[in-house]
Amino acid sequence: MKKISLSLCTLFIAASIFAQQAAIGLKAGLNVSNLTNSSSYDMGSKLGFNGGLLAHIHVNKSLAIQPEAVYSSQGAKYTVNGTEHTLSLNYINIPVQLQYMFDNGFRLQTGPQAGFLAGVKDKVGGEETGYFTSQDFKTVDFSWSAGLGYLSTSGLGVDARYNFGISDINNVGSNVLHNNVFQLGLFYMLKSNHKTESARKGY
Repeated sequence: MKKISLSLCTLFIAASIFAQQAAIGLKAGLNVSNLTNSSSYDMGSKLGFNGGLLAHIHVNKSLAIQPEAVYSSQGAKYTVNGTEHTLSLNYINIPVQLQYMFDNGFRLQTGPQAGFLAGVKDKVGGEETGYFTSQDFKTVDFSWSAGLGYLSTSGLGVDARYNFGISDINNVGSNVLHNNVFQLGLFYMLKSNHKTESARKGY
């Protein structure tokens, strides 16, 4: 799995560098994640983080495609026999956003995402329990995201999106599990002429 994730990240970076009119950026932010399940078992939200790279590629003045490679800490909280557990599901996510850009710097975005499981930890009070392991979850997760972003003329932007889990990530038993994650964060575009274009054209 680590080799697959590394290969995907390498492919992403190479494609971004050679893509025409691509602007590279860095991003990081907060996750509020949960797991919905078919058994209606009540699970609580978990705080996590995300961070990675993005490539903003203009199709025209109003449309852009933005592939990303992002490390994302997800999961949920649940209670067994009165004890609260924190289940962490860590992914390397590859979202591809289609963005509609307004002249004032705001943008609407939506698109698919593939996630590759990078690690699983189940903890109680900071101590690992081994209650869940990577064997209990599928290695690939598919979701769909939608959200809103804003890019300032300085190259600094804000991004908010919600990822709706599509595929069942449970690898054991009949209970259907879906990842659902709200993300809020900042991004910074590294390409200087992209900032100039943003100020002049609303990109």
